[in-house]
Amino acid sequence: DPYSAVYEHSITVPAEVIDEHGHVNNVAYVQWMQDVATLHFEAMGGAEMMTAHGAVWVARSHQIEYLRPVFEGDELVMRTWIATTERVKSLRRYEFVVDGKTIARGETEWVFVDAESGRPKRIPEEMKETVQKQGMRGPLP
Repeated sequence: DPYSAVYEHSITVPAEVIDEHGHVNNVAYVQWMQDVATLHFEAMGGAEMMTAHGAVWVARSHQIEYLRPVFEGDELVMRTWIATTERVKSLRRYEFVVDGKTIARGETEWVFVDAESGRPKRIPEEMKETVQKQGMRGPLP
């Protein structure tokens, strides 16, 4: 359900993200954060809103806390939710889970940017209302 507070997407960890230490390379998490954020936003109708407003989301910062290693073949559940929306930015949080255990947490600060000028732009009320409809929330317990 795209309008639930927490969006989930699961994958089987592929061989190509495994590093020389035999576990998932840290860089893979940033890609997964972007992928699950995009899936969630598209499920809410975000792509159409972005086109209508001539804007794009640009990542300003990523923060990731690694708690446990993840290995090829693990069933990884990625959870994401929108924690805050402000004038031109939004904070999105993530939780990564394997076998019911949180293995990593993260967040991204996204900035709403005019597609032509590249300058920050106020987030439209329509988009804020869509986000609030799906229920913003703070960190998961």
